[in-house]
Amino acid sequence: MSTARTYCGTPRAGDAGTLATAFGWVDRRRDQGGLVFIDLRDHTGILQVVIDANDAPEAHRAARDARLEWVLRFDGEIRLRAPENVNPKRETGEVELRASACTVLAIAKTPPFPVNEDSEVDEQLRLRHRYLDLRRVHLQRNLRARAKFCTELRRAMGEIGFLEIETPMMIRATPEGARDYLVPSRLFPGSFYALPQSPQLYKQLSMVAGFDRYFQLAHCMRDEDLRADRQPEFTQLDIEMSFIDEDDVFAALEYAIPSAWEACDFRGGRLDVPFPRMTWRQAMDSYGVDKPDTRFELLLHDLTSIVRTSGFRVFAEAVAAGGVVKGICVKGGDDLTRSDIEGQLTEVARGARARGLAYLWDRADGWQGGIAKFFTPTELDAIAAATGAETGDCILMVADRPGVVNSALGALRNHLGRARGLYDEQRIDMLWVTEFPMFERSEETGEIGAAHHPFTMVHADDLDLLESDPLAVRSRAYDLVVNGREIGSGSIRITDPAIQQRVLAALGIDAEEAHRKFGFLLEAFEYGVPPHGGWAGGIDRMVMEGLGTDNIRDVIAFPKNQQGQEPMTDAPAPVEPAQLRELGIGILPTTPTP
Repeated sequence: MSTARTYCGTPRAGDAGTLATAFGWVDRRRDQGGLVFIDLRDHTGILQVVIDANDAPEAHRAARDARLEWVLRFDGEIRLRAPENVNPKRETGEVELRASACTVLAIAKTPPFPVNEDSEVDEQLRLRHRYLDLRRVHLQRNLRARAKFCTELRRAMGEIGFLEIETPMMIRATPEGARDYLVPSRLFPGSFYALPQSPQLYKQLSMVAGFDRYFQLAHCMRDEDLRADRQPEFTQLDIEMSFIDEDDVFAALEYAIPSAWEACDFRGGRLDVPFPRMTWRQAMDSYGVDKPDTRFELLLHDLTSIVRTSGFRVFAEAVAAGGVVKGICVKGGDDLTRSDIEGQLTEVARGARARGLAYLWDRADGWQGGIAKFFTPTELDAIAAATGAETGDCILMVADRPGVVNSALGALRNHLGRARGLYDEQRIDMLWVTEFPMFERSEETGEIGAAHHPFTMVHADDLDLLESDPLAVRSRAYDLVVNGREIGSGSIRITDPAIQQRVLAALGIDAEEAHRKFGFLLEAFEYGVPPHGGWAGGIDRMVMEGLGTDNIRDVIAFPKNQQGQEPMTDAPAPVEPAQLRELGIGILPTTPTP
């Protein structure tokens, strides 16, 4: 269509008197007999079109028949509106298009939900008709912001010497921590490709190949349980660098991300650099989680030494069994009632595996709460001093194993931060969390596994602990956290074969198994491997934070629902038996659920 086009959101008062041709969807329509008013919408905005039966009778007849979401073309003249008709809420509000011709390009059925407003709509219905959902203003804005953010990231990475390299989508299955999506090979029956959970091995091989600085906006897939900020398919900013340490990785990202963030006018505005840093140990001790929201205080305080010999048996027995007692001080928490604490707040704590929640109020007439009588005045004063409690505050406490205590109070802290409005919604806090544990023990099997991945470098001070106390070993892994949400992680990699062998041995992987799983990488390292490290961060999560939305599906064009399905195309779906036979695959009968 070679006709000159005027985009609906572009005409201004200075364009009055010019001829225009506009295309778009009917957003709203008002029929006043001899005059028909149509708000015509395209991706740039809305333009009011006026069709006068006296000036353009054929156009008027066509416009009277039009309904919402019909696709129309209008030819006419841009004119100034009368002063009393100016719409200050619309960028095109000073002008209108006086139509001389109207062409119907496509008619439309009545949409299953309003497209011209951002009202609440059942998400399954939205996803079933995603092409209509995407016409809505907030999703148009989100997807365009995402596109700009990606463009700006590419520009910034190029400015600091990174080369964009695409890596394969069909790769060998390797242990990554989540389940792989598998692709059967027709040419090699019984063998499978895996869709990449990350380009981890390929980006490290790019360093062996001498590319020095690699990046890509990588599409990745993981077969794992979904949640509001997780999808089975996602896009990540993936980087790798040679001859560097953590500071170099941080500096590169502290240039690229703020540059793109500011260019997109995301919330929080200009990001201060360098981003603050905190060790994993500090995060767990003070915030209870490894992705702390630093926009508000409400820190965890260790009360173990104070209550070790107290008369409150729950605390004393927990400490005697090797546990800890911690508390948080809710400023102004005098307004929390017993039912508040024993109801919703206790449920939050129990959701993180705590057995209960203890509490004390510091009131003008003294300490109150069912457990206050079990503590001496000296112990109560010490608890107040440790937590910073003053008159009018409430102290919430948990006693259990350290992991449970941190998890419960961390969840409680985040809940109270939201519920009590303890932070500015427009504030953005970026934070590096460093020195993560090298290993972790599986709660299901009891086996030790890599907390990050088996190629993460060990902290230099902890090398001697690899064999004697592996769970105490720190790594050179790091996460970037934004407002309590982890948006990316990375590490310095192991390039010393002796250290790599010791790490694999700690994981119970012998030389034969290592060669079978990672032989191509280990062999590549025998040909001269530079020291290197990298990072990968979710584009989807960064855009979520930048736009201030809580649902990852609002920043992805065609997302899956929480069951991993795409309602619009009804994927996943069965395939023809002939296709399965060609691949040498048989489907086992479904086992009935007892």
